[in-house]
Amino acid sequence: MKSPLLSLPGAVPAEGCDEGVAAHYGDLFREQRALADGSGLVDLSHRGVVTVTGSDRLAWLHLLITQHVTDLAPGQATDSLILTANGHIEHAMYLVDDGETVWMHVEPGTQGELIAYLESMKFFYRVEVADRTEDFAVVYLPAGSIAPAPEGAAVRETAYGRDLFLPRAGLEAYAAEHGPAAGVLAYEALRVEGHRPRLGFETDHRTIPHELGLIDTAVHLQKGCYRGQETVARVQNLGKPPRRLVFLHLDGSEVLLPGHGTPIRLASDGAEGRQLGFITSSARHHELGPIALALVKRNVPVDAELLAGENTAAAQETVVEP
Repeated sequence: MKSPLLSLPGAVPAEGCDEGVAAHYGDLFREQRALADGSGLVDLSHRGVVTVTGSDRLAWLHLLITQHVTDLAPGQATDSLILTANGHIEHAMYLVDDGETVWMHVEPGTQGELIAYLESMKFFYRVEVADRTEDFAVVYLPAGSIAPAPEGAAVRETAYGRDLFLPRAGLEAYAAEHGPAAGVLAYEALRVEGHRPRLGFETDHRTIPHELGLIDTAVHLQKGCYRGQETVARVQNLGKPPRRLVFLHLDGSEVLLPGHGTPIRLASDGAEGRQLGFITSSARHHELGPIALALVKRNVPVDAELLAGENTAAAQETVVEP
């Protein structure tokens, strides 16, 4: 679904899973600085929008997802996951309830599989699940933004900013009034800086929540009943996750950023050493320079100098304790 904001001056289309919105509008670092200062907005209208209505919506979702939502207050934002039977991350959802409807946005293109799973679990509960992606667009306002939300729009307010669920027909007019627009590359740079994992980037087919630090934000440890809960409890109480998320400061002399999947090794072992992990996301930051997130084996020393790919030096900061 192509965003109308791609017609703005300087817009360069994003590729891959972010196709349909702008990667940037001609000045990546200016766009990052604007967001960091609390101005502008980011067009996330390519993300999937799913709603759940009905009197049983919160009690029903509580049985299926990793977060405690039976008493979720109207306007209170929360993050949650759906896990496989083995406890691996399958879906990531960013929710808010407006008193009548649970609104959530998800990774582009994943809403179909999510809705199919939710529909299969309805049973006798009084709920209705709907794909609202064609009707509503997600817009991100950075923390500190004074731009108002249009009347009637659902709003997720977090420490990182606000997600608005806007009628898609009003996206262009809202951006014209409350811009300037920043592209998803600026948004991603601030996400990487904030150590915030993203489904499909920091996750693969065997990722469990502990590896990414999501136990603190998207999993409630005092509830059960959801699929994969046994793995969560077992790792929390008896063991440690096999991998851990780290933040990397990359050598700024390299022209190209190491892409997703680039091998991580000990710098002392060189490019022929044993692979200890891989880059999950990388970005150019307006203050920090080239940065990345990576998944490494749990036993990699926290003070070890690392090597990304063949020749990119990487100094790590701990995100998830080993």
